[in-house]
Amino acid sequence: MSTTLIINPYANRWQCGHHLNKIQNIIDQKNLNYKIYTTQQKGDALQIAHREFQLGTSNIIAVGGDGTVNEVINGIMHKVTHGQSSKACNIGIIPLGTANDLASQINIPTDINDAIQTITNGYTKTIDIGKVNDRYFINNSAIGLETTVTVTNEKMRFVKGTIRYMLAAILTIIKKPTWNATITWNNQRYTGSLTLVSVGNSNRTGGIFYMTPNALPDDGKLDFIYAPELSRLHMFKILPLTLTGKHIYEQSIQEHRSKSIEINCTPSSYIQTDGEISECPTNHIKYSILHNAVNIIVPQTTS
Repeated sequence: MSTTLIINPYANRWQCGHHLNKIQNIIDQKNLNYKIYTTQQKGDALQIAHREFQLGTSNIIAVGGDGTVNEVINGIMHKVTHGQSSKACNIGIIPLGTANDLASQINIPTDINDAIQTITNGYTKTIDIGKVNDRYFINNSAIGLETTVTVTNEKMRFVKGTIRYMLAAILTIIKKPTWNATITWNNQRYTGSLTLVSVGNSNRTGGIFYMTPNALPDDGKLDFIYAPELSRLHMFKILPLTLTGKHIYEQSIQEHRSKSIEINCTPSSYIQTDGEISECPTNHIKYSILHNAVNIIVPQTTS
């Protein structure tokens, strides 16, 4: 079996790159047939994953954070040819990012030795992939307020750790962005003011926010929440509740589950997918789920 590791050395404020030698030493001891590629810029992991998938590698391992995993997923899903399954190779994760949200839900260890042992064991779980317009995501996607939080977070890289996400959320609430939107799902419709829409294939985003706390990555559906225009005071009340997922019990928060979601909004909104922001804002957003789309290497104890 052949294994390709794609390492994002810039993940977690350039901390990931410091572990390169350690990763190589551990893998050498496992006698794996492997190749290592180091990314230099955004999009590299996507291109490498595409090429290695087409070459028929058995395992593609994302070494970094949720953004690195997202690029690997897109590199595979965008380039699947007719008759070729996206499950032709397994996807592994050595979680060395800031948030590591998907890895947390499927119990992938954050310890490098344990994560590599998980890959060596080779136990896999089939999970779903979300799609929004022409982009795939494995964890979370959003429009509205959450995208503004992500943009603000990217501008605050001088702040370390997951606290940066909380500070970005506070600054965004102060700005109080609002949209007008129509949301359609399961023959239901909402039309009116909108503060946020958060769509989850798994339950956590940003390392600390359980925006869709009941989401499961293998149930064939997307969980999503939306909220109409909220006052700043109300948003500050809800913010700490997102740390435990209890915000879904607030009257102002609507929680639903669907295989597809369609949103038309004014003004246009950027789309956030696994912490990455779309290049251009759009007025029309369409979500769907690809059930049992990829095989993820997980600990054998993961159900």
